Amino acid sequence: MDVRVLGREGLDWDAFVRSVDQGSPFHLTAWKRAIESTFGHRAHYLMAVRGGGVEGVLPLFEVRGLLGGRGLISMPYAVYGGICASSAGARTALLEAVRELAGRKRVDYVELRHRASQEMDLPTKTLYVSFSRGLSPDHEENLNAIPRKQRRMIRQGAKHGLRAETELRHLEAFWDIYAHSVHCLGSPVFPRKLFWRIAQEFGKECELLTVWKEERMVAGVLSLRYEDQILPYYAGALHDALPLAVNDFMYWELMRQAVEMGCRIFDFGRSREGTGAYHFKRHWGFEPVPLPYQYILSEGRPIPNVSPANPRMRLAVDLWKKVPLPITKIIGPKVTKYLP
Repeated sequence: MDVRVLGREGLDWDAFVRSVDQGSPFHLTAWKRAIESTFGHRAHYLMAVRGGGVEGVLPLFEVRGLLGGRGLISMPYAVYGGICASSAGARTALLEAVRELAGRKRVDYVELRHRASQEMDLPTKTLYVSFSRGLSPDHEENLNAIPRKQRRMIRQGAKHGLRAETELRHLEAFWDIYAHSVHCLGSPVFPRKLFWRIAQEFGKECELLTVWKEERMVAGVLSLRYEDQILPYYAGALHDALPLAVNDFMYWELMRQAVEMGCRIFDFGRSREGTGAYHFKRHWGFEPVPLPYQYILSEGRPIPNVSPANPRMRLAVDLWKKVPLPITKIIGPKVTKYLP
């Protein structure tokens, strides 16, 4: 087994990612290009090759955290990452290679955002869960799978006159809504450039659905399509539109359009247990599945924790909510470089 750094084998890399169950859109080289060009982090993409064929990949970025410390993360700004391998030998070879890389780079930790257990003896954190469910080709069947209370909220959104559009030309206006939404949560907003780069790199596998009340955009969600899956990834809504049941209406419209596009899995993404987003997804009838993020730590280093559950971060979240929105649009994109 030979472990090498990705060169010009981008097509081979992507083909392998799409061939294994552990693959995700964040393992594709499109995500690499979007992150490199937006944040400038250094990539380390490792391939396990035997007999001319790819048997495993491990994408990594070298990052520096807001609370200090340097790490190798697979994958930053993504809910999924880690090792994709078709053989135990490839998994072992990649694990050995990243240990060697971490020592050479003298990083404090390696974070592998695995979607499922890799059966490796590594420290594991299960702070987050994911939500996904199969989609039926029949819209009525998908609607009936949603609990009654949420079905009523979907109908309320329609009664309020909400309508949906699916066009990337609204991406700039959507970023403003997203900035407003994350500010209400106490989070800095990502650079506008990130959204544009994702749209450019993923092409037809990137979808923007926006929700309108008359001629005013009130919500939107930027999604990635991967194989037969749809992943609503960046979403936001204006605070004064929440009483219109805008989020329920938006996700139902996305689910309905995903079926028309041939998607058979709706991946509601990652949430931290006990949060509002966690309960919202549970109320839609989705069941949480723990995400086993695994770590390689330098001697004496704890597992990094930059989530709002960290008391040090809680104070920052509360202070950020008090910063005027126009200022957060300027400062936030610079801060997110250190919140991967």
